[in-house]
Formats: sequence, structure tokens, C-alpha cells
Amino acid sequence: MARKTSSAWAPFPFDATPYAYPGDALKKAWPKLHAGDTEPYPDVKRAAALLKAAGKAAPKLEAEALASALQEAWRAFHRGDFQTAFSAGEALGPVGASVAVKAIGIHATYLVEDDDEKLRRFQRAAELAEAAVQALPEEANSHYRLAFALGRYSQGLSIAKALKMGIAGKVRTALDTALELAPKHAEAHTALAVYHAEIVSKIGTMLAGLTYGAKAAEAEKHIATALKLTPASPITHVEHGNILLLLDERRNEDAAAAAYEKAAKCKPLDAMEALDAAWAADQLE
Repeated sequence: MARKTSSAWAPFPFDATPYAYPGDALKKAWPKLHAGDTEPYPDVKRAAALLKAAGKAAPKLEAEALASALQEAWRAFHRGDFQTAFSAGEALGPVGASVAVKAIGIHATYLVEDDDEKLRRFQRAAELAEAAVQALPEEANSHYRLAFALGRYSQGLSIAKALKMGIAGKVRTALDTALELAPKHAEAHTALAVYHAEIVSKIGTMLAGLTYGAKAAEAEKHIATALKLTPASPITHVEHGNILLLLDERRNEDAAAAAYEKAAKCKPLDAMEALDAAWAADQLE
């Protein structure tokens, strides 16, 4: 039975009109909308493959109905109706986890103010992603969404506490698996860069390398790859700025500001990107 999220869902705060993708517009825009996460377009063929792969964990739907449901869930996500996207994805079980986790995760990141509620939502996202890893282990985004949810959860706890709980190892394993399955997954490269930078920043270069295999050079390598793969993505530039500050705040202050400025100037393709760009603009004020 689906677990309820009790808190109200704050609405997307900007005009969502540019981010509506009715009918065939969604398929046409899909390659750019999903350049970062390499999510396959959920047409009937894709839906049939998901149903077969998920087996007993699959929803009791025909491929056409599943394709339609997934497309509608993603339309809701892209226009900033995160609650609808989450509910629709959650109702589909592991097959809908990719959109559900992304919806609740992005909403919690930007539009939930209460810290405890943020943690509860990231926990729920992690539960959904873990089920997807079990049911759909060959899907890169099963693993990436788990890393995303656990990573956001750990940031809410503090990196030190998350390290003690062993979350870092789970995040690393999930990201490594995602990149084995999808080497051009820009968001996974970005997340792995953040992983390295946060640990180095928290416990120092030597201990980070010896204990967790975390290195500043790896952070720089992975964010460079992400920037090459998705140069027009606000979140890539946002995290580039964050990584620069984590690795050497004093020396990299100007470079981080330049990265945030690039993010703020990106033209958003959907509600998530609009929130990413707005966050970057706030850092410059």
C-alpha cells in the first residue's frame, strides 16, 4: 500500500506555461529534457520492456496504458506539478519509481522548508528507488535515483553523520552501477563529483582517499565530463560551483560565482531547470 506524504505540496512558484508538453511535444522535446538522466522515452515498446523486466513487481496494465500513464506523469513533472507526478509514479510501483523519485526529490530540495519533512520525503524516495533496484536492476536510473535520494538525505543529516551511518558507501555503489549501465549519464557524473568533493571537504584529502577512495581530482574529472555532456543544464553549473567551494572556498570563490552565473543564464526547459536556475541566481545576490 502506498505510503502517504502528509505535508502539503507547495506549488511551483513560476509560470509553468512554457513547460507544458502536450501530445507529441513531449516526445520531440524528450532528448533535451532528459539529456542529463538518459531516461528512455516511455513509448509502448519501452513500456512493454519494463513490464517484462519487472515481472511480478509490474503493474497490472497493458503496455499502451502504461506508456500513457508514464507520459502523463512526466508531463506533470516537467510542468512543475510535482505532487501529481509523484502520485502517478508511486502508483505504478518500481516501474514508475524514476518519475516518482525525481518528482518528490526535486520538490523536497526546493519547495519544502521544514527540515524534518525534507528528510521524510528523501527517505520515501530512497524506499521507492530501492524497490526499483530490486525489480529493475538493469535500469541505470534505478541506481541513480537511489543515489540521488540517499545523497540528498545525507546532506540533510550532515556529511559527518551520514558517513558514520554508512550512506556514503551505498551512494558510491549506486553511482558506480549507474555509470556502468549508462556511461554518458551526466547527472550521475555530477553526483559522483559531489560525492568526492563533499568527503574531501569534510574529512581531508588523506583520510578521504584512504577510507572512501574520494579524491579532489576525481571530483574535477567527473564534473568536467558532466559539463561536456550537458553544457546547457543549470544543475551541472550549480553543482560545479558547489564543488569548487567545497574543494577550496577561498581560492575558488570567483570561479564558483562564475559557475552560478552560467547556471542562472541557462534557458530552462522545464520546472526543475527553472528552480535550478533561480537557486543559482539567488546565490549571486
